[in-house]
Amino acid sequence: MRILFVSANRVGDAVLSTGLLDHLIRTRPAARFTIVCGPAAEGVFTRMPQRERTIVLHKRRFDAHWLELWAWSAARRWDLVVDLRGSALAWMVRARERRVMRPRPGHKIAQLAAVLGLSDPPAPVAWTAPEDESAADRLLPPAAALIALGPTANWRPKTWAAERFAALFDMVAPPGAVPLVLGGPGPAERALAAPLLAALPQAVDLVGRLSLPETAAVLRRAALFVGNDSGLMHLAAAAGAPTLGLFGPTPADEYAPVGRRAAALSSEDGTMVNIPVARAAEAAFRLMGRGPAGGNAPTVSAGAEQQVGDSAK
Repeated sequence: MRILFVSANRVGDAVLSTGLLDHLIRTRPAARFTIVCGPAAEGVFTRMPQRERTIVLHKRRFDAHWLELWAWSAARRWDLVVDLRGSALAWMVRARERRVMRPRPGHKIAQLAAVLGLSDPPAPVAWTAPEDESAADRLLPPAAALIALGPTANWRPKTWAAERFAALFDMVAPPGAVPLVLGGPGPAERALAAPLLAALPQAVDLVGRLSLPETAAVLRRAALFVGNDSGLMHLAAAAGAPTLGLFGPTPADEYAPVGRRAAALSSEDGTMVNIPVARAAEAAFRLMGRGPAGGNAPTVSAGAEQQVGDSAK
């Protein structure tokens, strides 16, 4: 069985799509997958089981990249085409079954689940290999509580101030905890992370130094991840880290992190400035199941905090 799966350009959307892929892998164990995605998202699928190939779409003038994809895929017969980009591609190739995403209200994974007609949205997953787990073991200090921080985003208005991340770490970290600062490759991500690295000189600097599977392996070892709305936030939740996503100008009701222990904290006025450190700390303690100085977790006031478990709510 051959499945053509057209996923996203961005890392976050690609991570969210892994729930659908995991469902297809479990329900169609003989299937072989061809994944189509953007360059930034390629690493999301590197360790995916049953993946036959990945086609990376590099944008070209006049949408020539789509023409090239069509020429390649039209020469093959597909048992199933899943197109999360909502393009015409699925209708222009030979396929026994076609599923194309259309705009719908609700959380993104509920929208994705509707593509396959699933009433219970499958949670995203993070695939790693033994070498990724070994790399994480080499990079991280042993026997320390690891607090992972994601201070970057693809748009500066989505970023919380570095001094607030540093203050949050000081408030929630148990004795001996080590901060990890993560971010993607490139000078823009490095520039966004630099103030936090300066504020936490004891931090392990992992900005731009890991592949996405290695990043997932690192996050799997974290006692907590706190970060802006970003692909890294979604990867942390998929990897199983207790994840707190911070939302200002973007909608948490559509993009809140999804995982076993994940929550979104939204600003009341749509700006990151109005997310107080104290409220973030309360949410973080709740995710870690403890309160200050190791006590029970405090009750987090209702309102702008949204808990998201294994399925969208």
